[in-house]
Formats: sequence, structure tokens, C-alpha cells
Amino acid sequence: MAIGTIAVAGQAVAATGRPALAAAPAPAVTVQLNQDTAALHGLVNHFQRGESNVALADCPGAKAGSTTFSSPVLKFANYDFGPFIGVNATVSADADLVSGTAAGDYPLTVACGGKTYSATFTVPASQVATVPEGAAKAGDGSLAE
Repeated sequence: MAIGTIAVAGQAVAATGRPALAAAPAPAVTVQLNQDTAALHGLVNHFQRGESNVALADCPGAKAGSTTFSSPVLKFANYDFGPFIGVNATVSADADLVSGTAAGDYPLTVACGGKTYSATFTVPASQVATVPEGAAKAGDGSLAE
């Protein structure tokens, strides 16, 4: 007689009559832009101009050479693999905004352990830098003595 599993009153039971061992659930994977800290409370997944922006992922399969972040509006550099102290992540990378990016919501994706995981982050209108056109107007010097 082959040993398998059967359902008895909502519980998997082996054909031997003993409860079957359930497969362990896959660990949750998280991906985010920036970590929520006291100084930046509520700004997880928001790009912050003038600050260091960091892509973070907690992925058990993260390892150098096979783990990458991607986004249509961010460039990534300086990958680091944890675990990290005080940060729930196994991989991080510096994230720089691509010039000319408009305010809006964008995807942030990490590929690790042979799978892809995504989150959405926001580039607030107040964070998009506008560079003035033309030379600075400091005066023509006609009032100089």
C-alpha cells in the first residue's frame, strides 16, 4: 500500500493515520525604497531629493551576481549583501533618480533566488529638481563705481 495524504476534517493526515507534515510556507520577500526611520517617518517608498536613497530587499536567495534591482527611473550602484544591523534586508543598493524623471508612481523590482518581486514607490512633485535655463542674471555692472 502506498503512503500518501488524505484530508480528514480539514487536516491532512498520512495514510498511516498520523498527521502529515505541512510544507513550510515560503518566506515573505519585501522590496522597498528607503527605510522608515524616526527622521524620515512615513517616507518609505518615496524618493527624497538631496538625501541618500537606498533600495532594500529582504530575500533569502539574495547573492552577488544573481540579485539585481531594476526600475525605469532609478540607476543602482554599490550593491551590498547583509544581513544588516537595524534593517530588515539581505541586499541593498544606492538608488539615483534618472535625470528628467517626472513626478509619479513607479515600480521597483528585485530579482533574487530565481524570482522577481515588485513594489511601487513615489517621486513627489516637490522632489523633482528643475534646473533654470540660461545664465544667472547678476546685473550688468552699470551701477558699479
